[in-house]
Amino acid sequence: MVSQEELLNTAILTRLSYFNLNTMVELYRQLGSATAIVEHRHDLPTVVPGLSPKVVEALRDVETMRHRAEEELEYDEKHGIRVLCLNDAEYPQRLRECPDAPLMLFYKGTADLNARRIINVVGTRHATAYGKDLIRKFVADLRTLCPGIVIVSGLAYGIDVCAHRQALANHIETIGVLAHGLDDLYPPHHRDVANEMVCHGGLLTEFMTHTNADKLNFVRRNRITAGISDACILVESAAKGGGLITTRISKDYNRDVFAFPGPVGAPYSEGCNQLIRDNGAGLITSAEDFVKAMGWDDDTRIQAARQAGIARNLFPDLSPDEQKIVELLRKTNDLQLNIISVKTALPIGSVSSLLFNLEMKGIVKPYAGGTYHLIQ
Repeated sequence: MVSQEELLNTAILTRLSYFNLNTMVELYRQLGSATAIVEHRHDLPTVVPGLSPKVVEALRDVETMRHRAEEELEYDEKHGIRVLCLNDAEYPQRLRECPDAPLMLFYKGTADLNARRIINVVGTRHATAYGKDLIRKFVADLRTLCPGIVIVSGLAYGIDVCAHRQALANHIETIGVLAHGLDDLYPPHHRDVANEMVCHGGLLTEFMTHTNADKLNFVRRNRITAGISDACILVESAAKGGGLITTRISKDYNRDVFAFPGPVGAPYSEGCNQLIRDNGAGLITSAEDFVKAMGWDDDTRIQAARQAGIARNLFPDLSPDEQKIVELLRKTNDLQLNIISVKTALPIGSVSSLLFNLEMKGIVKPYAGGTYHLIQ
């Protein structure tokens, strides 16, 4: 469990690192904790040669931020908000591997941020009847094809809130990533949806209380939406828009990206059609297309096998891709999913499905923190 001192120091660094996040994250990873950074702040240039002077200068303000950080943690405790540091076991492991991962997250909800299957659904704030119908059918079919999936979006107008509402209607957990602190909600018209999501999903942000929903914050929150997910799905987008930003970040994070095509010439299909045309996204027309593309189409069969108590000796052989993962874990055990994907050059969706198969066969076991352990 993360100590109160570490939480406090991480909150302080979160305030100080707004414009130097990547450097602060790298420093955090080198020294192992926020507390170590704070303790060595006066001799950091010696400890970490080449450190940016801007970061050194920012760290001189540690004590001036302490009271604000203490207020934040008191508020969070009082209002049932979970505070997750980068080295916390409950921190989203997919996001942790990203170079610009937030040092601290604030979370209120019930969904597992390290669930086996997490996708984000994004798009225009001006959703048409066409886009809403796509989401309605897509989410309803996902419930059957991929039980236990979590759907993430940004709780904005249009495609975002439609995805959240359809998830709730189909008893699928859904998480909203916010561009402000958890003491407020933007847009306020979505308060009823947000309240329901807290009980059947959650609200997640990197921003402390009293943080306004500024334009830059919406761009920053898109990287969290992308980073905590296995795949990004674009449903309706103009030629320029926030959804396209999320798809670009998803690509940078080595996530799978898909888009629904739309009518030629339709303003809010231009972004999707161009993305597909330029090979920036895989074309899908249904939940079945998506699940097959991710390699998740055999999950229902495996879950049925588990419920029926079928013994592991019914899976005596390993496929070539399963063997590739086993050989990797024999060399370096206890790796996270994204690392396995990179080292085996297999799509992350396929790796997730293969690891589940290997777990069913009694060959690997998932551990806290999102790592997989070879037990044979």
